Amino acid sequence: MITLKSNLLNLKSKIVMPRPDLTRVPQFYYKYISLVKEDDLVNAFANETSNLFHFLDSIPESKQDYAYATGKWTLKELLQHMIDSERVFAYRALSFSRKDPNKLPGFEENDWAIASNGAGRNWNDLIEEFKAVRKSTEYLFASFNEEQLDAAGLANNNSIYVMAIGFICVGHANHHIGIIKERYL
Repeated sequence: MITLKSNLLNLKSKIVMPRPDLTRVPQFYYKYISLVKEDDLVNAFANETSNLFHFLDSIPESKQDYAYATGKWTLKELLQHMIDSERVFAYRALSFSRKDPNKLPGFEENDWAIASNGAGRNWNDLIEEFKAVRKSTEYLFASFNEEQLDAAGLANNNSIYVMAIGFICVGHANHHIGIIKERYL
């Protein structure tokens, strides 16, 4: 049973978290942001989080170790990638909100997938871990004030700002749900 509900809606309804200014976002993130239907991050997290975990819980056991082509990730590896990516995005948001002047590195998702042992993990454990990561992400964004949401930094040699990272978290998950529906199920 899904028990995770969006914390942003309850914790931060006073701060406006509008769609990001795309002039402050690297173009390769536009696809993720465009997959977020809502015009504010509070509602985006609230709607997407519930839908995300209902969908993941509905995936049959027979598909969890499935890869749609040779060399492609299994669903378990894909879910591990979603978890890892959300952690990276959240760290970037935290770092920029705290005015850390350091440039943050990129990450090579395929190298991470090989080293992750995602394929050897239990599906339900992966879902529970993702719920914890998402809850942590929501609490993090709920903690930000307007100045922190506007803070920017460099990650993978590209400037980006905190508000956009929140939308990227939601859009990245939506992107992969679309891939699962199209190629795995």
